[in-house]
This record gives sequence, structure tokens and C-alpha cells, in this order.
Amino acid sequence: MSSKLKLSICGGYDKKGNRECVDQIVLTEGMIVGVVGPTGSGKSTLINDIEQLACGDTFSKRQILINDEKPSLELRTDPNKKIIAQLSQNMHFLTDIPVREFLVLHARSRRKPVELVDGVIDLANTISGEMIEPDTPLTILSGGQSRALMIADIAIISQSPIVLIDEIENAGIKKRESLEILTRKGKIVLIITHEPMVALMSEMRIVMAQGGIRDVVRTTEREKGILEELVKFDEYSMGLREQIRKGVNL
Repeated sequence: MSSKLKLSICGGYDKKGNRECVDQIVLTEGMIVGVVGPTGSGKSTLINDIEQLACGDTFSKRQILINDEKPSLELRTDPNKKIIAQLSQNMHFLTDIPVREFLVLHARSRRKPVELVDGVIDLANTISGEMIEPDTPLTILSGGQSRALMIADIAIISQSPIVLIDEIENAGIKKRESLEILTRKGKIVLIITHEPMVALMSEMRIVMAQGGIRDVVRTTEREKGILEELVKFDEYSMGLREQIRKGVNL
């Protein structure tokens, strides 16, 4: 693959067998793309097609291209060649080893310096609503802590240039900072969202309906102005949340 990654989504069919409204959606490094639509509209199916690097072999018949080429069987099936990281709504670890030990193992498996580990924890603590200690067992991390840790891990240790996120609004983390961390690292980020602030942070929104892509909407200048107001409100809300957690009367 070339140094500049390009991800292309070639249109398939919706639940009723109708052709999707787009021939191809092209995404490049550093882009945030929202995936929006009502429950049951096909958002998760689209994300799963991308995660599988679909080659017309899923129900939707979509084709995912990497740098204008069909992904090889090796790229699709070899865990060591994986270029996509996916964060689900419910993130819970199954092993009870400490946070730092887990990150050290991951760094070594990726042939990255273990010195990066402390940076991962520090970065996670800038976006987590609850402090993560290096010796905390993974199994007692909250959903927000787990999500923050994985976002920081993907930014610093993981080599996956494409990140798929299934909702971030209820994760108990700083949403804007989380997405900015990933895009600064040049990741292509696709995020399923129902929240206006997250949707308007996206460069474009893929609108889903009836299991298919109904439209692709570019974020306008007016919407960027609305985003700034939403960010102020979110920061205010986060501040109130911290005060409530500390038992402070508002």
C-alpha cells in the first residue's frame, strides 16, 4: 500500500434490493465521517462491511477498495495484516491483568518500544472521565475508561489506519478530544452517531435508510458555527458532571 491511504466504499443494495444512491464514497487520511440514520437503517451493517473489507460477498453486495484496489485475501484474513480497528458500544476486557502489563504485551506484539505505554495511559487520562491507574486490572475498568484506553492505544501503539466506532456519546469520555486525537494521527475515522455534536464534527455524513446508503451530506459552514455552540454546551455539561461526581452542590 502507498503511504497515503485511501478507502473507497462502492455502493451496493438496500434491504429491498434497490441500488444505493452512490457509486463510490472516497475517504482519505485524517477524515472523520459520521454514519447516521434511525435504528435499523443499516448503520452497523455498513460498518461491518468495511471491517470485513467486503468484496461483494455480503448481503449488501458492497465493495470496499483500498487505494483503488480490491483487498487481497491476506489483507482480509491475516490478523497481522489488519488495517482496521473497531470500537464497539460495549467494551469490556476478559482478562484481569493490569493495564500497564496489557499495553506492554501489545507494544511488544506490534514491535513498538514499551516506553510508549506510559504515554498511552497519560493520553487516555486526558479523555477519560475517570482516572486510569497503571496497576488497575482491566476487568474493573468502566466502559468509559475502556473506551478511552483503546482510543489512546490505537493512536499510539496500533498500526491500524482505519478506525470504526459504534457510538461514542454514552462512553463517559471527552468526545471532541477523542476524535481529534485519532485524526491528528492520520486515521480515517467512521463513527455511528445519533448525537448532533459528533455528527457535525464529521467532514461528511453517510445517511442510512432501509439498509442502504440514502445520501452523503457535506458539513456546511453554518453547521460548523452550530458545532462551536454545541462544543461550549458539552464542555459546560462535562464540568457539571465532574462537580456532581465529586458531591458538589450546583
